Amino acid sequence: MQASTVGTPTAGHNGTIFLAIELSQKTWLVTLHSPDRDRMSRHKLEGGDHAGLLELIEKVRRRAAEKLGSVPRVASCYEAGYDGFWLHRLLEAAGILNLVFDPASIAVEQRSRRTKTDRIDGELLLRTLMAYLRGEPRVVRIVRVPSVAQEDARRSSRERDRLVKEQTAHTNRIKALLRLAGMAVGSPRRGNWLHWLAQQRDWQGQPLSPYLLAEVTREHARLMLVREQLAALEQAEAAPASAVPAATAERRDLLQRLKALGPAFATTLTNETFYKDFRNRRQVGAYCGLTPSPWQSGGIDREQGISKAGNPRARLKAIELAWLWLRHQADSELSRWFRTRTANAGKRARRIAIVALARKLIVALWRYLTTGLVPAGATMKA
Repeated sequence: MQASTVGTPTAGHNGTIFLAIELSQKTWLVTLHSPDRDRMSRHKLEGGDHAGLLELIEKVRRRAAEKLGSVPRVASCYEAGYDGFWLHRLLEAAGILNLVFDPASIAVEQRSRRTKTDRIDGELLLRTLMAYLRGEPRVVRIVRVPSVAQEDARRSSRERDRLVKEQTAHTNRIKALLRLAGMAVGSPRRGNWLHWLAQQRDWQGQPLSPYLLAEVTREHARLMLVREQLAALEQAEAAPASAVPAATAERRDLLQRLKALGPAFATTLTNETFYKDFRNRRQVGAYCGLTPSPWQSGGIDREQGISKAGNPRARLKAIELAWLWLRHQADSELSRWFRTRTANAGKRARRIAIVALARKLIVALWRYLTTGLVPAGATMKA
């Protein structure tokens, strides 16, 4: 995401139609301001009715063109959320300047009980859009929309993470059910585990009760299905994929050259973080939500911790990578910094320091991918 400070269009919008789209599953509320009228108008559409939206825009454009003598431009906006970016691509393809807003960056009233309706939200979005196009600094943050290929490439890594969680959940459920009967667990992830289970006996020398055995059997079947899908997904990732953008594939291969980064982890880190082009290290830290959040007012000056904004998956992988880095890159400069910082420190201090290491490491990897500068003291694979 980027703040509206550089490259913001500041002129040429006097004859522009502005519209803000408040999206929901049932209805879309379009708040519109046309240069041929001095007031806002609102139009309600069915949720997902993109044809009706384009028809409404064209109708207002024709009406304004008859009065102004020239065809006005159209600028639209909506908040990033459930609908993703398909609507943005549709509007851009129709020749409409569209901006996707970060909802958390829009200023709202700070009353304890502020009024919130779709009508008020639509007006706020429209005023924010107009202020942004006037060039007001830092009025809102704009989401950088990934390409279709970039968005599709990260599906496999996200699906893999979900499948790994489901596999762990099914395994833990089977273990818990067997512990209720006081029986050994063995290795539920093996294909012949049910045959092994049929030979087991509880403390009375009895096999599993019929209903408990049936539940465990169904749970094991779901576990095997997840493991089959995981294996198929790993085979698909190992095969050469022409759909992956060349720049993304190159960065993934560069990450795999570093010790501590395997194929799955490098793919996830690239698809979640390094598919973007960051301008500076602050943007890298902010995207992962690892930047500090100070609270300063008058004589008050305290730190609230990291912002936790941006991509939560990227933040999770950055912190996980920090622990892996300490294990596999023990002689690197960042690992030595961590050990010096946490010498004779408790668990809480180590947890705080690992977040700082994650921020330093993710910035170092960004420099490595963009400039070729290997992190100091890092070991490369043979």
